[in-house]
Amino acid sequence: MSDNPAAATGSAPATRRPRVLHFVTGGFSGATQVAVDLVRAHAASGRCDALLVLRRKRHTRNERVQALRDQGLAVETVAGWAHVATIWQLVAICRRFKPDVLVAHGFSEHLWGRYAGLIAHVPRLVHVEHNSRERYTAWRLRQALWLAQRTDLIVGVSEGVRQSLLARGFPAGKTVAISNGIALAPYDLARHPPWAQRVPGIVMAARFARQKDHATLLRAVALLRERGLTPPVRLAGGGKASAQRAARRLCTELGLDGQVEFLGHCGDVPGLLMGHRICVLATHYEGMPLSLIEGMAAGCAVVGSRVVGVQEVIADGRNGLLAAHADPASLADALQRLLTRDDEAQRLAQAARQDAERLYSLQTMTARYEDLLLQGLEAAR
Repeated sequence: MSDNPAAATGSAPATRRPRVLHFVTGGFSGATQVAVDLVRAHAASGRCDALLVLRRKRHTRNERVQALRDQGLAVETVAGWAHVATIWQLVAICRRFKPDVLVAHGFSEHLWGRYAGLIAHVPRLVHVEHNSRERYTAWRLRQALWLAQRTDLIVGVSEGVRQSLLARGFPAGKTVAISNGIALAPYDLARHPPWAQRVPGIVMAARFARQKDHATLLRAVALLRERGLTPPVRLAGGGKASAQRAARRLCTELGLDGQVEFLGHCGDVPGLLMGHRICVLATHYEGMPLSLIEGMAAGCAVVGSRVVGVQEVIADGRNGLLAAHADPASLADALQRLLTRDDEAQRLAQAARQDAERLYSLQTMTARYEDLLLQGLEAAR
């Protein structure tokens, strides 16, 4: 008699679900959020098993990692103090988890993640580029292009990011665009808070880092004060301590301490945004700005810097306003327009919310990723 239950019953042997490992920075950036959302989506769809691996940074907080585990996500961390340590610890995880696909998110994690995947013989490698302007040195670009030849799929999180990859020489046949998306359910109440009951103030929800341009926003707020406008300003987000200290010093120098509030990490960004009228993203470069899309979904009037990524989301004068990059006067003009022209601000906010619902849902994003990942596996088999 056979010891194989499948043989005894005549049924086909059970096959395990595909396994997907997402590797990303532990800095809790927009790239981290996308990876977390994808791991959640894999669990919800049941199409594959997923593991999230975070590369530790100096400011990675253990409580935030544990919070993800408490939500039921499989999360591991690897060292970030040396690239060799990152790679070899990730290799060990790959050999234990045996992923069918390794998805490496963001610069420079996509380099170390794919090196580990090659060493561990992971069948399929995917590179996700989250910004339109990364700090590629000539040597790192050579590495990335070498890895691209050994990578099955390269994803830009917007068409602008895809175009920036093509301009650097990445292979067009492997490179696609998948727009970032957000969970819209937390913003279902956005249509209910009456505009008149919202605080006529400004929110910028973004981590403190070189990429983000908090300085231009603070200088724009100082210009508004000279024009007789003193809206409350709330800055939500963690990030690098040095960048936060620099922003606080500038705030004090500009005499804005009583007007600008530094909230740190905010556990209820949807509630914060839905309680205010204006959402700003002052930035030097973006891939697909999740914080701006969140502001749109929350029913805020949105203002962003005229840079790649942002200008794909905001159609100036239709669903928001664009301000010249790193130009405090231009940003102050846009904010003044929203603060003093209530009807226009409401019209822009309504159009922004409609666009968020139509174009940037998390379900649309995750379905595209899963389809591409699993189609690739089926083709390989």
